Amino acid sequence: MTDAVSTVADRRWLAATWKFVRQHLPMPPCRVLDIGCGPLGGHVPALRALGYRAEGIDPEAPDGPHYHPTEFEKYATDQPADAIVASTSLHHVSDLNAVVDLIAQRLHPGGILIVVEWARERFDEATARWCFDHLADDEPGWLHRRREEWLASGQLWDAYLNSWARADGLHTGQDILQALATRFDTRLLARGAYFFADLAGATAADEQANIDAGHIQAYGISYVGSRTTRID
Repeated sequence: MTDAVSTVADRRWLAATWKFVRQHLPMPPCRVLDIGCGPLGGHVPALRALGYRAEGIDPEAPDGPHYHPTEFEKYATDQPADAIVASTSLHHVSDLNAVVDLIAQRLHPGGILIVVEWARERFDEATARWCFDHLADDEPGWLHRRREEWLASGQLWDAYLNSWARADGLHTGQDILQALATRFDTRLLARGAYFFADLAGATAADEQANIDAGHIQAYGISYVGSRTTRID
């Protein structure tokens, strides 16, 4: 994905997920960590504008006093957070359970975790073809790469999906939810649209309508949990 296209898609994604993130946070000025904030800073600018003591953590985080350009596992702090936001940052970590444990340790008891993720195991061929039909040729991104690699592989879609997941070390959505269940009490779990930010020919409403009609899978995961009082 080129930087320009990535920025456009990322801005669409941040705008679309902001309402969900905001409505489940405690009131400012509580401390919020945004894991995987990316080069745009994730939701940190919007959070700080509302009075939150927000910080972003990502190897590609922007410069600035409120960002930490490192992996979450290497981020050192002795200040527990009131809330942590993890947006599409858990599916590719090397040790999922260790990262979930670390998230719990860095939250106050009862602290809130907000996760926006995807369930790669639900990416069936019908969903893939629907996405590919709504790509713009002048905005190449990750879905373009998936389409091109699949066609070049000569494999059936399921075989290609599994080979891609193994090569990139992708966790399933179910793996993520099971890991979260060991440390957090679920407050909300919903599945819905995910691909729209990278599509030129479909909105979130279009994607959701096709999910509701049973044409494609609900790929997105929206999760809110609170840290249990037990930390072994």
